[in-house]
Amino acid sequence: MKVIDIMTTDVQTCTMDASLREIAGMMMDWDVGSIPVVENGRLAGIITDRDLVIRGIAADFGLDASVREILSADLVTGRPDMDLEEAADLMAEHQIRRLPIAEGDKLLGIVSLGDVAVKDPSDMHAGAAIEDISKPAEPS
Repeated sequence: MKVIDIMTTDVQTCTMDASLREIAGMMMDWDVGSIPVVENGRLAGIITDRDLVIRGIAADFGLDASVREILSADLVTGRPDMDLEEAADLMAEHQIRRLPIAEGDKLLGIVSLGDVAVKDPSDMHAGAAIEDISKPAEPS
């Protein structure tokens, strides 16, 4: 099965100028844990609930700070034609739970690790990815 078959295409996005308060409200309203950041029609990054807490609140940014200040700019993306196994492996490798799907820098959709696991519960890649992502980071 391909990512395009299960990805969410009605993805809520924000711009770099959105405040952390706005993003938190969007996540609550839409019941999502991440919001892709789009600037001038180009996928520029993603902000996650973890970014809000670790890079925002814990780092003492105020709720009126912009997304630009805490953005996950090292963006990992998938392709719509990739297999679900490949997507799960990519998420495990980068320890991410949500994978924006893009062609070039144009956002097409998003796939969560949960989407992959639910679509094919027998898929060992999704199960292994969930285990890898859930492991605590090694101390440096």
